[in-house]
Amino acid sequence: MNLTKEQFISDFKRTLMRKFPTEVESASDYELFNALGSLVKEYQGENWAKTRKKYREYKEKQVYYFSIEFLLGRLLGSNLLNLGIRDTVKEGLKEMGYDLDRIESFEVDPGLGNGGLGRLAACFMDSMASSGIPGNGMGIRYKYGLFRQKFVDGYQVELPENWLRDGNVWEYRRADEPVTVKFYGDAWMEPQADGSLLCHHTDYEEVLAVPYDTGVTGYENKTTNTLRLWSAEEPYSSTGLFPGTTDFNKSLEKKRRIEAISEALYPDDSNFEGRLLRLRQEYFFVSAGIQDIVRNYRALNLPIEDIHEYVAVHINDTHPALCIPEFMRILMDEEKLDWEKALEITEKTMSYTNHTILSEALEKWPVDMVKNTIPRIYLIIEALDKWKRKELAKTVDDENLIEAVSIISGGQIRMAHMCILASHSINGVAALHTDILMKQELKDFYQIYPYKFNNKTNGIAHRRWLMYANPELSGLLDETIGTSWRRNPGDLKLFKEYKRDRDIQEKVERIKHHNKEKLAEYIYSANGMTVDPHSIFDVQVKRLHAYKRQLLNALHILHLYHEIHENGGADILPRTFIFGAKAAPAYYYAKEIIKFINALALKINNDPRVNDKLKVVFLENYGVTLAEKIIPSAEVSEQISTTTKEASGTSNMKFMMNGAVTLATLDGANVEILREVGDPNIVIFGMNEKEVLDYYRNGGYYSKDVIRTNPRVKRVLDSLAEGFIPGIESEASDIIKSLSDLNDEYFVLKDFDSYCEAQGKINTLYKDRFIWNKIAIENISSSGAFSSDNTVKNYASGIWGIRTMER
Repeated sequence: MNLTKEQFISDFKRTLMRKFPTEVESASDYELFNALGSLVKEYQGENWAKTRKKYREYKEKQVYYFSIEFLLGRLLGSNLLNLGIRDTVKEGLKEMGYDLDRIESFEVDPGLGNGGLGRLAACFMDSMASSGIPGNGMGIRYKYGLFRQKFVDGYQVELPENWLRDGNVWEYRRADEPVTVKFYGDAWMEPQADGSLLCHHTDYEEVLAVPYDTGVTGYENKTTNTLRLWSAEEPYSSTGLFPGTTDFNKSLEKKRRIEAISEALYPDDSNFEGRLLRLRQEYFFVSAGIQDIVRNYRALNLPIEDIHEYVAVHINDTHPALCIPEFMRILMDEEKLDWEKALEITEKTMSYTNHTILSEALEKWPVDMVKNTIPRIYLIIEALDKWKRKELAKTVDDENLIEAVSIISGGQIRMAHMCILASHSINGVAALHTDILMKQELKDFYQIYPYKFNNKTNGIAHRRWLMYANPELSGLLDETIGTSWRRNPGDLKLFKEYKRDRDIQEKVERIKHHNKEKLAEYIYSANGMTVDPHSIFDVQVKRLHAYKRQLLNALHILHLYHEIHENGGADILPRTFIFGAKAAPAYYYAKEIIKFINALALKINNDPRVNDKLKVVFLENYGVTLAEKIIPSAEVSEQISTTTKEASGTSNMKFMMNGAVTLATLDGANVEILREVGDPNIVIFGMNEKEVLDYYRNGGYYSKDVIRTNPRVKRVLDSLAEGFIPGIESEASDIIKSLSDLNDEYFVLKDFDSYCEAQGKINTLYKDRFIWNKIAIENISSSGAFSSDNTVKNYASGIWGIRTMER
């Protein structure tokens, strides 16, 4: 948008005075942020209204992206960037005596996501708007999100993340557009004279779903799309009590039970109550979203039979799988379509992304729980299972194969199976992941429906992770290759011409060092710990899970500790290992690994014999804003998951875009990063796909043999067992048991020597500054291939059938 500094100052003073009766000179940080956010939302509003009107008038086909998470990060900075007014606002605030960076720091991260799934959804929303793709997000407006992580004596403690305590300046409550979601009761089908079936659903409990909209502004274009998040509230009542109740306490109890639906992300599913709440969450936002879509489509006065020509519904992992039966419910019960027509339209409308090959992440729900909680939906799922079995029997002779791919089996409803059977597209998120799905995990489905499967490698929004997070590097890119890369990230490849230019190399190194200094300042303020910006910053930040192998990293650090103690470590360059990760509250083993890393850090950081060579930092409450500090400063990017376990990864892309060297297994998108940057510019270790799958299929790996024959492994595990790291007796015992008695499920010990050698290669490469900086530039210039702009355009053309609107 066109905005002068003078106009901004005038607008800002007006907004501040309107919201708070105060002068600029006496405004508090809260007032300054709130006024600035309100003004930016106002600037955003004109394009938002025009975008919505344009979609309606031209009857544009729109995609609705259903995701249980949207890990947005702070929005002020990204909105200023995408509106093209960041510099103007910064200068205007400076003239008034204020610093934009300080005001931005007052914003809290929205508690709407946890890991890669949610961040991918956020990047996709940004890229859809920036690419002119008519797209909408559908999710839950969590009151508390996941949790705020604190370390107490090295243990993870979960605290409420009350991010909405002071309100959310970016959202609009749409109180005039609620829908009602029905739970419980009795549902049955009554045959009619014409042969059709009439559904009855009685004695149900109503939950009011109220939408809150956030605008998602495209980069310097006129598109602003909508992220719609649903909040669970009690139905309206003239008495003030919960409908159907006359007792205050019972009314309050029901109110609290309803509000719990949109309180927390991923309630503890280790018990029945937690699993029930999670099921209610999933149906709640799916039902609200699908009802809303159909309501908006009806307003276009088009035949319901054509809805798939104007609407695409995308299921991001299995959490929104109930989109399928809910859509069919509306088409049959409300729009009066017959079963076959409803199913045909549903399959043409729905598409599904699989994000994992881990069996625990492929959701299954007990039949009785679904039948009791959402009885009408259960009837549809049951009928869908029977229909698909009969349909498959026409072309598939193998009854075992039909049973293997069925929706209902063994008293469980298999959500991924429903997504595959009733969608027109199933995609993986990296070439290797998709290949494993087709040949291994979902091979039965691929055998039947090969035409449904496709790959769409994940991507990242370069506006957030390079332009916003690393403005100095972005400025250098502008100076050397021009600004076209800001709109067309593939043009980053032009920077490759400078990989041997020593002057540019020095500038890249200087920018990295400055970012390291800023992170070191943060570490000191957050942890009270001094780290050396001249040391190698070796970073592993991601969700804590055994397959991601933070344990492998920690065991290697312990190995280095022993090496320095015993041999002086003369050849070992100073290294600062930085971790950031949350473990799911019920994931006890992951929380033990956190305790181990923190205990290891305590011992190393307080040992004067090694702490000029070695430091270990575990930063609390890892999230988007912290990632924006860490990623530009990282020099080594740890992507060390067990091969075949990581679907894609996106942190690997963010790190390479900022010039880090990837230390990786051939897992997920690491394979494609290797292809883009070339073998000399990435450090690969560990078993390959074939070796890992052979071990899983045929056995033959005995971790105790490694422990017995490998001196390095034996020394590390013996020191754990002997209490070398104090305060973790129980944790050390469980870790050793996992690696020995339980046969090291994720091959930590099998890959240990290879990992140590790879770390040694990092050490050697870092000594040659010309080579290291050349590798950094190779990574930056190759990263444009992993822009989420490319990814969503491939989704739009290859899955959703949606055209890109003009900028």
